[in-house]
Amino acid sequence: MSLPRLRVAVLASGRGSNLQALIAARDAGELPVDFVAVGSDKTKAGALQLAEAAGIPTFTLDPKRYAHRRDYDVDLFARLDASGAQVLVLAGFMRIIDGETLKPWAGRMINVHPSLLPKYRGLHTHRRALAAGDAEHGASVHYVTAELDGGPVIAQARIAIQPGDDEHSLAQRLLVHEHQLLPAVLRLIAQGRLALAQSDIVERDGQPLLAPLQLRDGDLVD
Repeated sequence: MSLPRLRVAVLASGRGSNLQALIAARDAGELPVDFVAVGSDKTKAGALQLAEAAGIPTFTLDPKRYAHRRDYDVDLFARLDASGAQVLVLAGFMRIIDGETLKPWAGRMINVHPSLLPKYRGLHTHRRALAAGDAEHGASVHYVTAELDGGPVIAQARIAIQPGDDEHSLAQRLLVHEHQLLPAVLRLIAQGRLALAQSDIVERDGQPLLAPLQLRDGDLVD
């Protein structure tokens, strides 16, 4: 007996390449979800155009119209509640969300971040990995908590840093893997195989993960 299709909302601030990867996976029959809303804090975000072209409802909330950050977040999550979304994906949403506001969504929010967390939370991750002389770099998908990029990590994709890499080349090579990683994680959630237990333990098929899953040839493995 198959599960009902998962209702998913996405928040994005930029061009929406990770959103496009999710839409492509859905269209290919690899992702059993329905996208019920795409929201942004930027009226000209490319993600909104991608969503509209795919027939997904969109909305924009301008932070400048709110006196306090929390007021913005309360309004934002009221929109998401109204959409009927069961899971929220942050795909390049460049805002820190109020911790109290996101509490009702604990275990139902994931974020993709371009580093091997817990390394390099925040911005400029490619630059920081290069400056540190790291041998490898990567991306992580994690459950969202009040701590910036600090929620339990579900899965990661790793790439070697090559001689001559700069921020741009490293980012571009990693993006290909991000576009596989995020749909792979969301697919497990949609299949009912992934959950957050006790606020900080990721479970797959009812068993705690001892370490983040790793992306190998498009699949997530131990």
